[in-house]
Amino acid sequence: MNEINMLTQVDFSSFIMDIFIVLIGLKYAWAVLEWFTTKIGLEFKSTRKKREEHELIISVAKRLETLENQREKDVQQSIRHDKELKDGLEKLTEMVIDKNVEDMRWEILDFASALSAGRNYSKEQFDHVIGTHNKYEAYIKENKLLNGQVTNSMDIINQCYKEKMKLGFYK
Repeated sequence: MNEINMLTQVDFSSFIMDIFIVLIGLKYAWAVLEWFTTKIGLEFKSTRKKREEHELIISVAKRLETLENQREKDVQQSIRHDKELKDGLEKLTEMVIDKNVEDMRWEILDFASALSAGRNYSKEQFDHVIGTHNKYEAYIKENKLLNGQVTNSMDIINQCYKEKMKLGFYK
C-alpha cells in the first residue's frame, strides 16, 4: 500500500518532461554516433538505407529528366515531319490540280482545233467535250484559277455544235 501512496505523490508533469529530455538526449547521441561512424568510414544499416534511397531518388530524377528531354526532341521532330508532310501534300495537290486543268484544257483546245481543220465528230464526242468543259469550269472556280484560252475554243465548239444539230453530224 505504501507503494501506491508513493505513486500518487509522483509529479507526472516533471516525469513526462524528464522522459522527453531523455528521448531528446538519445536522439542527439544517435546523431553524434552516426556522424562519428560516417567520419571514420563505418555505416549503420539505417544510414546505408537512407543513402541508397537518396541515390535511387537522384538516379530516377536524372532518368526522368533524360526522358523528358528525349520526349521534347521527339515532339519537335514530329512537328517538323508533320510540316514537311503538309508541305509535300500541298505541292502534290497543286500539281494534281495543274495537271487536271491542263488535261481538260488540252482536250478542249485540241477538239476545237480539229473542228477548225474540218474534222467530223459524233454527237457523243461533242457531248463529251461539252461535259468536260462544264467540269473544267467548275474545277477552276472551285480552285480559284483563271480560265485560259478555253473560252474562244468553246465558242468555236458551240457554234459548230449548233450547225451540226441543224444539218446533222455526218455531213
